[in-house]
Amino acid sequence: MYGVVATWQSANFGRVCAACGGIFIVMAILWGWKVDGFVPDRYDIIGGLIALLGMGIIMYAPRN
Repeated sequence: MYGVVATWQSANFGRVCAACGGIFIVMAILWGWKVDGFVPDRYDIIGGLIALLGMGIIMYAPRN
């Protein structure tokens, strides 16, 4: 169901998936930290930032 609902979005499906993926990665890191007590190291944080950067490029890059 999670994958099907994203196809109903009015925006481009690939961009919606990129946004969901970037947010999912960061939320998983935060969940592990706050709920499970897993302290993220610098590579976890760098990876999360890269995911958000990639999401931002896909979502907001100027298009012709």
